[in-house]
Amino acid sequence: MTYQDTVNWMFQQLPMYQNQGKSAYKANLDNTLHLAKHLQHPEHNFKSIHVAGTNGKGSTSHMLASIFQEAGYKVGLYTSPHLKDFRERIKINGKDISEAFVMKFINSHQNFFETHTLSFFEMTVGMAFEYFSEEKVDIAIIEVGMGGRLDSTNIITPEVSIITNIGLDHTQFLGNTLQAIAFEKGGVIKPHIPVVIGETQYETENVFKELADARHAEIYFADQQENEKSYVSDLKGNYQEKNKTTVLLAIKILRKKSFEISEEALKLGFLNVVKNTGLHGRWEILQENPKIICDTAHNKEGLQYAMTQLLNENFERLHLVFGVVNDKDVASIIPLLPKDALYYFCKPNIPRGLEAAVLRDIFSDHGIEGNAYKSVQMALSAAKQHAAASDVIYVGGSTFVVAEII
Repeated sequence: MTYQDTVNWMFQQLPMYQNQGKSAYKANLDNTLHLAKHLQHPEHNFKSIHVAGTNGKGSTSHMLASIFQEAGYKVGLYTSPHLKDFRERIKINGKDISEAFVMKFINSHQNFFETHTLSFFEMTVGMAFEYFSEEKVDIAIIEVGMGGRLDSTNIITPEVSIITNIGLDHTQFLGNTLQAIAFEKGGVIKPHIPVVIGETQYETENVFKELADARHAEIYFADQQENEKSYVSDLKGNYQEKNKTTVLLAIKILRKKSFEISEEALKLGFLNVVKNTGLHGRWEILQENPKIICDTAHNKEGLQYAMTQLLNENFERLHLVFGVVNDKDVASIIPLLPKDALYYFCKPNIPRGLEAAVLRDIFSDHGIEGNAYKSVQMALSAAKQHAAASDVIYVGGSTFVVAEII
């Protein structure tokens, strides 16, 4: 198989959450544990940092990777989903895993994958761990896919665990209360391993404290710490301030574990996240006159931050190119969005994408009108045609919408 054949097989033959949704979710770690044993436990061969949370875990992971790179470490980075190419999920020092390794890994273990009906995500986690082991990384930043307790990444024993925050997302899998979701994400807390919680929330604070206490893990709340210095980052979203605070506390803990991270590495790491890691889609400005901004915020908490910042922009008129996946509780996010903007509804080009006409009708039922378009690109083209130089166009609602215009 060619590289594209290999990736197509991974996408089409086996369950994949971003395409299929709930049918791809497996409520145990059995397959991952079988795969780890089959691969002779590559996860034991490198140090790691585990990052969970509802919002900000991707940005937090990339900030950490950038800082460690500036400090001279060989850094693995595992994140999901990807925007353009599958290989973005697995990187070392900002460089995507090679096509050759992807093909070799799948070809070598394809019979095992088929026999044990492994999911797309389980295979990908195994691939990342094998790659980091073979390449002898000094540290790997591992982002949780969804939840924590039953996530395929949760077979590592990290140097520190991080939980950025808790919001009502993926409720069909993780529970429909903040406490239930906190319990699932708190599954990344390991015995005797320190854990950093990014945001103190009344509903979840005791859940984390009880889990940490039961596992004799030191627990720290980043927003309860005082930072002596502030750092400039090339990630421009206002919400990144919370992520920076979380990262700073994690670095403080890791320094005590003998990781050498200088003040200069810290400064340059924050400043060069995009350059060092290739991260895109976080309050990314694509052009000026009219200004086009894209952001991957896709749930209530994330969109709240994004819309607050958006409304602080200077513009004559605001245009929103907006699309979501079909398991999104659209009614819960509509109140966060500006009513007097021009809306261009679209469907992200994945099976889980919600039809643009359906999305338009839901918004119409809530008093917001707009037009439906057959694709994200068509919606963006229409917005550009209608926008004056002094206007702002925002593209978002889903990671998969942003992926199509990056």
